[in-house]
Amino acid sequence: MLQPLLPVYVNTHRFGGGRPRVSDRCCADAIFYVLRTGCQWQALDQTELCAHSTAHDRFQTWVKAGVFLALWQTGVEQFDEVHELDWDWLSMDGAMTKAPLGGEKTGPNPTDRGKSGVKRSVLTEGHGVPIAVEVEGANRHDMKLTRSTIMGIVVDRPEPTEEKQQGMCLDKGYDYQEVRDILHDFGFTAHRQLVDERAAR
Repeated sequence: MLQPLLPVYVNTHRFGGGRPRVSDRCCADAIFYVLRTGCQWQALDQTELCAHSTAHDRFQTWVKAGVFLALWQTGVEQFDEVHELDWDWLSMDGAMTKAPLGGEKTGPNPTDRGKSGVKRSVLTEGHGVPIAVEVEGANRHDMKLTRSTIMGIVVDRPEPTEEKQQGMCLDKGYDYQEVRDILHDFGFTAHRQLVDERAAR
């Protein structure tokens, strides 16, 4: 699934020389090893995969080329073909995680002594398959990522109808009129708990 999405490599070395290029498969194994274990890139030097600098360079190249976004989108589309995405009930929530390497989309984490972190807003369909992710600084409120997360859905979304509504499950962190307005704009039906708990206060 990954190979067709990779950019075509062009040897820019004069006369086509230079050191033999590490295979995409070897670099992919190293990249997914880091992602799966959470180890630092330098830890790859203690494995038989490939040098950490090679894996990191290939990772950066593939990120810029949109390879991992395309891989995710392809996986969601294939899931839809086999099992069909469940648009009846969706769920959105945010989670704060560490960001030791920093980056543009970071901010002080209020639950981790103000250390640099990120907020990941994730939207899943009825089976729990993530169909949208938005990343901002850890100090960003969940509800402020509602619109951008919905707009980031990676597959075509069917049009909701009166007979086939699309419910959105949210916790109390989204209990704002602004969120209700956004859901209405996109044709989602807010989960009853979000609407009724506020009226019952």
